[in-house]
Amino acid sequence: MNYMRALFLGLLCLTLTAVSSFAQNAQVSFGSLRADPSLPVEVTADTLDVDQSTGQAVFSGNVLIGQGEMRLAAQRVLVIYTEGGRGIERMEATGGVTLVSGPDAAEAERADYTIDSGVIVMTGNVLLTQGPSALAADRMTVNLTSGTAQMVGRVKTILQTGD
Repeated sequence: MNYMRALFLGLLCLTLTAVSSFAQNAQVSFGSLRADPSLPVEVTADTLDVDQSTGQAVFSGNVLIGQGEMRLAAQRVLVIYTEGGRGIERMEATGGVTLVSGPDAAEAERADYTIDSGVIVMTGNVLLTQGPSALAADRMTVNLTSGTAQMVGRVKTILQTGD
């Protein structure tokens, strides 16, 4: 009987250790398709303010950004153009940010998208929904090229068991 109890306690400790490390940092897939950061970016919004001296534009109100199969929605998006204004360097979205790629959706307070690297960093009450599963964290880094995401900081999920 002591052997069974020791085995059970050992398995419990291993499980808690695995869950504890998962709760700090989680690697997950994101989106059904890998995105191509070289595709054109389409932006629609209620208003647009452009400052040519700084190479920046601010889209405000019901902003919707599309690139390939990816969609990003927010209340405000700051677009920073490359030197010479020939392309977009990065975008900073704030206010109820939602990112959708295939069947996956993520929500956050802020998202910073660096176009060339194809990386989106979402911060502030991040919630990732994948079918019936959901993960929450302080920060999520999405690599659109590889179709992966890493969640960091108080990662929380509810694991469904059974059918």
